[in-house]
Amino acid sequence: MKTSLEKSRRRAADASGYSRLQRLELALISGLGTALVGLIGPTLRYEVYGEDLFALGPRPAIYTFWHNQIVCAVYRYRKERIMVLTSRHFDGEYIARIIRRLGYEAARGSSTRGALRGVLELVTHLEKGRDVAFTIDGPRGPRYRVKPGPIFLARKTRLPIVPFHLEPERFWELNSWDRLRIPKPFTRVVVRFGGPIYANDIDDEQSGLQRLQDKMDELRRICTAYFVKRKSVG
Repeated sequence: MKTSLEKSRRRAADASGYSRLQRLELALISGLGTALVGLIGPTLRYEVYGEDLFALGPRPAIYTFWHNQIVCAVYRYRKERIMVLTSRHFDGEYIARIIRRLGYEAARGSSTRGALRGVLELVTHLEKGRDVAFTIDGPRGPRYRVKPGPIFLARKTRLPIVPFHLEPERFWELNSWDRLRIPKPFTRVVVRFGGPIYANDIDDEQSGLQRLQDKMDELRRICTAYFVKRKSVG
């Protein structure tokens, strides 16, 4: 368990590359973000499908979801000690601070900065028997296009990739690259897990990427149609 001194040193190291104004922005954004999740999260009504079949099993897994679903995801799976890869950009810093406060661990790196260090942290976490997760189209998009990190990690560790999707029925959408979704209080959120992708079934990076893209797209279509069907029946 990390001591308070170790946590303080880590926070100081994370903030060392930012100006005083940026550090103030980080403190404000991460504080407000944590408060927002804490206020809205308990009111959300999750309807979960496939979790008992594909997720939270005895073996660790590599979970993947879209970047704009992070608010719904972090509340649902808080305190599971999951490690999430976050970028070393400014937005990755405040996301890392928020998720740490909610019981996650953050590996710092992305496809463009500090990738190797971040992946090595994820490997170590998996070797300890703990799950890891990717916002698979982050850190800067394009939106809904998968990145190769999970494929590389699965082939290196021989552990499965488990894709899932979270779809809030009512939400505010920000004007960011990912169209970040903030669920409205008391809304329903459908969560659907897809079947795992095993390392033995990945012939090469390109075929693995296409397979994961197809699964993520299928889950998004199913979840998007879920509330349309419910409304038509009602």
